[in-house]
Amino acid sequence: MSTTKRIALISDHASPLAALGGVDGGGQNVYVAHVARQLAARGHQVDVFTRRDQATLPVVVECAPGMRVIHVRAGPAEAVRKEALLPYMPDFARWVINFCRSHGEYDLVHANFFMSGVVALEIRQVLGTPFVITFHALGHVRRQHQREADEFPIERLAIEARMAAEADAVIAECPQDKLDLETLYAADASRLHVVPCGFDRQGFWPVSRRFARQVLGFSMDERLLVNIGRLVPRKGIDNAIRGLGFLKRDHGINAALLVVGGNSDLPDPQLTPEIGRLGRVATAEAEGQRVIFTGRRSRELLKLYYAAADALITTPWYEPFGITPLEAMACGTPVIAADVGGLKYSVEDGETGFLVPPHAPQLLGHRLAEFYSRPRLVRRMRRNAVRRVNALFTWEKVARDIDAVYSAVLGRRPYVPISKVSQVNAVLQPTERRMSSRAYAS
Repeated sequence: MSTTKRIALISDHASPLAALGGVDGGGQNVYVAHVARQLAARGHQVDVFTRRDQATLPVVVECAPGMRVIHVRAGPAEAVRKEALLPYMPDFARWVINFCRSHGEYDLVHANFFMSGVVALEIRQVLGTPFVITFHALGHVRRQHQREADEFPIERLAIEARMAAEADAVIAECPQDKLDLETLYAADASRLHVVPCGFDRQGFWPVSRRFARQVLGFSMDERLLVNIGRLVPRKGIDNAIRGLGFLKRDHGINAALLVVGGNSDLPDPQLTPEIGRLGRVATAEAEGQRVIFTGRRSRELLKLYYAAADALITTPWYEPFGITPLEAMACGTPVIAADVGGLKYSVEDGETGFLVPPHAPQLLGHRLAEFYSRPRLVRRMRRNAVRRVNALFTWEKVARDIDAVYSAVLGRRPYVPISKVSQVNAVLQPTERRMSSRAYAS
């Protein structure tokens, strides 16, 4: 056990208490929740600072021994799209700094996402607290794939470059993430540390496929695939649906696809517009195949969906890491994934599943046909998946490796604050420069 530390995790938009499966409820929420809990289990005192998006939320929520969630007053106490949150980060930083002065400072700040980095850098400049950052997604990569659909402000790129240059350490989630930081942001490789995401061993383990299908109402002789996660275009679920169509047209194989996720417990295109779009894709390009939208499901039920499926299919345009493949493998379910980002790190092609190009539905259909024609390989993939994920991707191991990064940072010469006046505002629009030294008056 390492020396006890007081750690502040900053997660501007992704609360560890939020419901998952919606537009802004996904992997970062899971990451922050489990990293915080595991660090607390290692004996540290951990506070997670996240923006208050409901007026009724208490300031402090005790989540576990040694772990709290702190709701920060920054902007309106209502849901705001993360693409519109950057102007509220100076207020967020001011609130956290005043909280630190009232309740005690932290040994280290761990920022999650680039906007949290704005907050962490301000805390370091005013209080001298070193900070580490995990980006979770990079603006240059997002713009490369989403182009005009990317609604984050252009300032994001400059902010990320500054965070990559000035953070005391940067945690990359996979080798591709590290490479992107080096090539797109000129990040110093000596301060980059690859620490992947993990899965919850208390929540996901092998469950009898027969039992899972009985509970969910599917027969054992039905070919069943599943996609679990946020329903947004970049997740490439339309590619999976088209692949299902090619499976039928080119290979004569029937299969059903369960699409689990959305902004409500019942599938509602009004609340989750992507359901409507994907339904139209299914009608046009997967005729004769079953595509079933389930709506959002609780974490407790997800293991049944993983276990019931022959495979998880996930073919996003890009993916910084991706936690659902780990959960699927923990349940003994192979993964057919796009050969991108963290997926090509977590999924071992031919051993725990298959990797396919991200925009190749006909090739995906071919891989699905190969998958269904080789039952012995599938059984081996199931065994390999459980072994791999438990050896490499537990949250306990993730927290241990992150803790080692913290210790390395704290072992260096401490940072000396250069000013009580924000330097971060230099990369924000003039109308967003709303902080002053008076904000930090005791």
